[in-house]
Amino acid sequence: MTKRALTHLDKAGAANMADVSAKPVTKRLAVAEGAVVMHRDTLDLIRSGDAKKGDVIGTARIAGIMAAKRTHELIPLCHPIGLSRVAIDIDPDETLPGLRVRATTEVAERTGVEMEALTAVSVACLTVYDMAKAVDRGMSITNIRLLEKRGGRSGTWRAKAR
Repeated sequence: MTKRALTHLDKAGAANMADVSAKPVTKRLAVAEGAVVMHRDTLDLIRSGDAKKGDVIGTARIAGIMAAKRTHELIPLCHPIGLSRVAIDIDPDETLPGLRVRATTEVAERTGVEMEALTAVSVACLTVYDMAKAVDRGMSITNIRLLEKRGGRSGTWRAKAR
């Protein structure tokens, strides 16, 4: 791994928003994932649509989209960007048991959309927890990570398979 400087620190080490004004606008994409592990009965309840608070998966999907759009308000040094697409996929996984959450974000901008994808996954997972905690406080949110990013000067990056 080559040594690189952190982009959010100035020469004196103070935190600053990175200057992206000289960077070209390019199409950028990011994909992130995470999971909510739960008791099998909790997963069955969510899949049935009979959770007391309503449609857990549908609500978590909307929460993830909203979170991506507000990332710059939550992460102090993120740039506000005009997202062109946010897609949230939430799928039951019997092997966990639980739900796998994946967010895809896209933009034509001077800066990437990795934080928006990661924020979307995080908030979607938190929403699942909030809506099902009455029946399963032992759920865990796990493995939130970036899977892929495309665009910009650094090009394409993909996570190694686990």
